[in-house]
Amino acid sequence: MDSNYTTISNNSYVDLQIRDDPQNPLPQRKTHIKLHPLHEVENFIGNGQSLDDDDQDDFDIDDYPLVSKKKTSKDSGIYGAVFNLTTSIIGAGIMALPATMKVLGLVLGFVLIIVMGILSEISVELLVRFSVRFKASSYGEVVRFALGKPAKVLSEICIIVNNAGVLVVYLIIIGDVMSGSLHHVGVFDQWLGNGFWDHRKLVILVVVVVFLAPLCALDKIDSLSLTSAASVALAVVFVVVCFIIAFVKLIEGKIESPRMTPDFGSKQAILDLLVVIPIMTNAYVCHFNVQPIYNELEGRSPQKMNRVGRITTVLCVVVYASTAISGYLLFGKDTESDVLTNFDKDLGIRFSSALNYIVRIGYILHLVLVFPVVHFSLRQTVDVLVFEGSAPLSESRKRSLALTAVLLALIYFGSTMIPNIWTAFKFTGATTAVSLGFIFPSLVALRLSQSGEDLNVGEKFLSWLMLILAIIVSIVGVIGNIYSLKSDSE
Repeated sequence: MDSNYTTISNNSYVDLQIRDDPQNPLPQRKTHIKLHPLHEVENFIGNGQSLDDDDQDDFDIDDYPLVSKKKTSKDSGIYGAVFNLTTSIIGAGIMALPATMKVLGLVLGFVLIIVMGILSEISVELLVRFSVRFKASSYGEVVRFALGKPAKVLSEICIIVNNAGVLVVYLIIIGDVMSGSLHHVGVFDQWLGNGFWDHRKLVILVVVVVFLAPLCALDKIDSLSLTSAASVALAVVFVVVCFIIAFVKLIEGKIESPRMTPDFGSKQAILDLLVVIPIMTNAYVCHFNVQPIYNELEGRSPQKMNRVGRITTVLCVVVYASTAISGYLLFGKDTESDVLTNFDKDLGIRFSSALNYIVRIGYILHLVLVFPVVHFSLRQTVDVLVFEGSAPLSESRKRSLALTAVLLALIYFGSTMIPNIWTAFKFTGATTAVSLGFIFPSLVALRLSQSGEDLNVGEKFLSWLMLILAIIVSIVGVIGNIYSLKSDSE
């Protein structure tokens, strides 16, 4: 069995001195314990007695200081974990945020970005806390422990639908930006004119086979730390360029006065309001990757993982707020659901063409690097759900590659059938994203608090608050989506 622990040799003996308590003095005695390899823990012997079943359940290797954890090059440091978690969060959702500002207005939109970030971090910390307490190695395991196996299966289905939907959105954006869409010109058209590269499906297929498949074939998430760092850097470049362009145009007086509050003036505006908050919930959903990242964190502890989460949340709030505000200021009422497609026109400043290319190509590269991180969690969840009881996926290279190929094929076909990212986000946001980010973590915390786990008054209040708000957002979002579909059909 692979292990991150080393043991003292089998034929070694250690004297354990029992500490004297002045209040309850005990006679001194010596105890000899024979240390066995980890895979023989069931034969662990103390004072000449075998551990019974109850003792074995209580046995925790981390409680024994004579068994030391081995630091390996496979463990990720805190910044590697921050990069991986940030990459799980900052993806295609950022492209829809300027359009949410168009609906909500700058003030309410900015406040919601901050509130969503704070609530998401609270739910992540609750998940980490109970995952460590009960030694759960995945999102589904901690849900099973608290809510039972049916809830575990439901959470895994939510992860599959959510992640698959996100990856479909990535491919839609790549296709729209590189090949163009109905109302916008693609990068290839601007560079090379008309040609076979106008066929969006073909371009996406080439990207999947040549660039994404090799990265998705990796079987450890820590192997993606460098690509995650690069993707975060590209996202920061995107935000900085957008912010600089908006600032220059603001100084030159070329920006229209933005809407500060929501618009309630029409039926369509109200329908947009109903679906926009679920869309924003997509922006912070990373909970399904928390356990894999924690498992590979060097010197892991709940406190260290909470630090990772807080750094990540601050970084994401800054990136999201900057992108949403600058994107909306640049394009105003013409802001598209995928703001990248707006960057095919003259921005009205010097070097406009070069900046357009930097923004679009840079973010496409970012999505290419983010794709395998989200795919990793999708593949692991599908494997657990479909091949329950089988050997770990990391021990079956053939099964890993087969799953990767099947999932990439399905995601590719999905990207050819869904019209735009707004359609995908408003459905996943109202169902799977809000469930994974807020409903399941709240239920886990509240259920375990009833079982005697220590949850203070403030944590219980926040758990109930998140649960109630999430249910309301989900119901309202689903109703809004249904009415939007009816309006579109009419």
